[in-house]
Amino acid sequence: MDHSGKEQEAEALKREADKKASSVGALVGRMFGGSSKPEEACDLYIKAANMFKMTKNWTEAGKCFSKAGRIHQQSGRQHEAANDFINAGNAYKKVDPKKAVELVTKAIHIYTDMGRFTTAAKHHMTLGEICETQLDDVTQAVVHYQQAADYYKGEESTSSANNCLLKVAAHVALQYQYQRAVQIYEQIGTYCMDSPLLKYSAKDHFFKAALCHFCIDMLNAKLAVQRYQEMFPAFSDCRECKLLKKLLEASEEGDVDAFTNAVKQFESITRLEPWASSLLLRVKDTIRHQEIDLR
Repeated sequence: MDHSGKEQEAEALKREADKKASSVGALVGRMFGGSSKPEEACDLYIKAANMFKMTKNWTEAGKCFSKAGRIHQQSGRQHEAANDFINAGNAYKKVDPKKAVELVTKAIHIYTDMGRFTTAAKHHMTLGEICETQLDDVTQAVVHYQQAADYYKGEESTSSANNCLLKVAAHVALQYQYQRAVQIYEQIGTYCMDSPLLKYSAKDHFFKAALCHFCIDMLNAKLAVQRYQEMFPAFSDCRECKLLKKLLEASEEGDVDAFTNAVKQFESITRLEPWASSLLLRVKDTIRHQEIDLR
């Protein structure tokens, strides 16, 4: 589809907005004098940005939303400025993830200044996803997921906070921060087991906590499994717990084949998450090395 007409229209709107914006600096100090030029410039930038979105010119759309955001911010219209920066970030996310992070961060600062921590948490999750999937920066993604969890907790949104923390736990475990992951999984597992609606998911959290313990050492895992069964008797009957017991037995005997067969038997019915498979491979490698050392 030929978007040249729309592109030209968007460019014309942007030029008109630039003309009005050029005098905004002098006008901002006289805002109470009734001048409408700043708002007119913002409206034109936003119209141009939406027109650029139609032509999929994401860079220009992002620039126009950003300009509107800066003028709104100078004019004291913080809510509108934050919304503009979010729209700019969404546009840049398609072509320049680093720029998207910069703009969404600006919006987050505005939202926290306004006391809108739930909204700020939502956008920290967006930043975490950009860092994780587009920038391949897991460390920074974890920072954003943790901040989102902290804000949700502060607003008593426990379920949302837990969803963020599960992302933190999964990533830090793969970064060998097993104790931090254990703390999160146990905390969420305990919360879920006391909730009639979430009780069923508690076993998954305790299973993941046990896998992290397993990566620390076998005794840690054995004691953890015993404790989870005492805390949550339903855990004893689940397939995950039975798998853990077989894995512990195979580990104690240094039997790599038994360890592998236990995992295969479990996966003949339910596939393990790639995350769990990664941790089990680490445990299996440890058993294999111990077996070599004993020879």
